[in-house]
Amino acid sequence: QVQLVESGGGLVQAGGSLRLSCAASGRTFSNYAMGWFRQAPGKEREFVAAINWSGRSTYYADSVKGRVTISRDNAKNTLYLQMNNPEPEDTAVYYCAAGNVPGTAVTTTAYRYWGQGTQVTVSS
Repeated sequence: QVQLVESGGGLVQAGGSLRLSCAASGRTFSNYAMGWFRQAPGKEREFVAAINWSGRSTYYADSVKGRVTISRDNAKNTLYLQMNNPEPEDTAVYYCAAGNVPGTAVTTTAYRYWGQGTQVTVSS
């Protein structure tokens, strides 16, 4: 069993920056691939970024390429999403996810464990 808790969300101006964190507890964190997803009101949950178990491989959605960086610190059991120059279109609830899957999975069905989400609101 793995428990995930997101933090770091809030209100940020367009052109600013923020860093989301996801603290993991339970079974071995370093053995899991992890990802970030987001969901805006009335929208389908969409993929943002993924990272493999070692942190050596990452993958990003086209909508956020060049503006976000996913990373993990296995020693601290923590996943991060650095967001630079956010846009109003980035406003959503952001979720972290973990799964015992190979590589960098990009679908929600690939992940077994999910956090409760953290709200990110980007003002213009």
